[in-house]
Amino acid sequence: MITLGCSTNTRQRIGNVEELPYYSEATFTPEWFDAEERVPEDYHQIPSFSLVNQSGETLTEKDVEGKIYVTDFFFTSCPGICPKMTTNMQLVQEAFINDKNVLILSHSVTPEYDSVSVLKTYAELKGVVDGKWHLLTGDRNAIYDLGRNQYFVEEDLGLEKDSDDFIHTENFVLIDQERHIRGIYNGLNKTSVNQLIADIKTLQNE
Repeated sequence: MITLGCSTNTRQRIGNVEELPYYSEATFTPEWFDAEERVPEDYHQIPSFSLVNQSGETLTEKDVEGKIYVTDFFFTSCPGICPKMTTNMQLVQEAFINDKNVLILSHSVTPEYDSVSVLKTYAELKGVVDGKWHLLTGDRNAIYDLGRNQYFVEEDLGLEKDSDDFIHTENFVLIDQERHIRGIYNGLNKTSVNQLIADIKTLQNE
């Protein structure tokens, strides 16, 4: 049985820095690499993926190659935190609306319900701009693996989860041009979202 719930815990970093740290595991312990110390080749990187967006188009890692993107996990029928998360993600969309090298990837955690047509209706209702903000559906196991084992969006560190346990948090995760994790933010908090926008601009200048 799938248990649906909306987490309100978060991890976040607030502050202004000239360079952003890197993150490689679920504790989000920051690591730093300067110009003389390149990121190791085996450093954690978001792996290949293949999902479908609200326009029925397949999106893969090749579509984000060399681009910055923000990712989160949601479901269209969520009555709790998702509407606020979507409103705050709109701020990110607006800030980079004319920059084709900044994207948003929102993964449905109920892909069995959130079909392409459902996502399309939701996108139109929420002002999601096709090509800029991708609402993604597809194989449930693939989405949950990305959320738990690649983006590390859950706070329940050390607790074993099975395939029926529901993923849903308010975390927004920032991914750089090399598919490395560079930040995690409280998607319910405008101050945190404004920090995310500032950090995207920092990444653009690296």
